[in-house]
Amino acid sequence: MDIVFLVIFSIFIVTCIISDSVEGLGLDQVADSPNILVRWNYWYASNFDPLYQSHPLWLRFISGTSAFVYVIFYILLIISIARKWNWIQLPSVIYATMIICMTGIPIFGVEFFGGPGEATPNPGMFLAFNLPYIIFPLLLLIRMRKPLPFTRVW
Repeated sequence: MDIVFLVIFSIFIVTCIISDSVEGLGLDQVADSPNILVRWNYWYASNFDPLYQSHPLWLRFISGTSAFVYVIFYILLIISIARKWNWIQLPSVIYATMIICMTGIPIFGVEFFGGPGEATPNPGMFLAFNLPYIIFPLLLLIRMRKPLPFTRVW
């Protein structure tokens, strides 16, 4: 499972750069932007995630945290898993708790129960893009639940 974590959290680094930085910086998501990252985000938001396109301030804070804080954690996590450094246990628990509670609950709540212009028009695609950001932190939390996580398999 640790190899899966290495792959998934490496992908998360890329998505932080591609997606969360655009929202965190408050860049307008328009189809004709000269910025390719903005255009990619526009495609995603205009098809599956109107909340992401509407730029509420609270979402900019969440996305900015992902783009500029979680990305550093992902790098440290990948190195720590590869080298089996147990010190990453507490930061992993903090991260997993933060992303599930501070990101997953409010965003998923609005996407599924929000009003027009907030709720996703395509729940299946929204989940395909976003559920990994809940599932893998949850699996990481389970992996890191006991002291010295790299002295045991699971």
